[in-house]
Amino acid sequence: MIRKNIQSSIDLRQAVLADDRLLETVQMVAEAMTETFSAGGKVLFCGNGGSAADAQHLAAEFSGRYYYDRPPLYAEALHVNTSFLTAVANDYSFDEVYARMVKAAGRKGDILVAISTSGNSSNIIKALHAATEAGMTTVGMTGKDGGKMKTHCSLLLNVPSTDTPRIQEVHIMLGHIICQLVESTLFPR
Repeated sequence: MIRKNIQSSIDLRQAVLADDRLLETVQMVAEAMTETFSAGGKVLFCGNGGSAADAQHLAAEFSGRYYYDRPPLYAEALHVNTSFLTAVANDYSFDEVYARMVKAAGRKGDILVAISTSGNSSNIIKALHAATEAGMTTVGMTGKDGGKMKTHCSLLLNVPSTDTPRIQEVHIMLGHIICQLVESTLFPR
């Protein structure tokens, strides 16, 4: 099982490496983020479960540092305020938690990165609707077919797999590549 899982991960990464459209979209996401950060905007992230962990991880790479010391970039994972999250989930519904925060924090020119391996999480889709209404660029990180999210994203990074753990591994890899591209463009060494 160990070797099988490692080989499965390698095979998916090979498929990503051969997917020119996906790699072009990674470049486009990095360029959009560079433009947003250059204009003083922010990048918001949302996801559920492991995708929430990925959202928080990637937001920290931008707001902290990635490879080297440089000024912080405004990036935030929308689930980290647990008082807000639990209040909205209780008073409205869990489907509203991210959309409500996007309405509060998102501005025209900002970016929402919505992460869902299935692409069908209703709270993520509602956040994408709110981001679109606010004039934000919407980036989706999903699995193979993009699910319901695919029609709500300006840019879609749909990993060619239906295996959730493998998709999440590639989401972090692509996120790290985007962080490096943005950091090296905004703060060349």
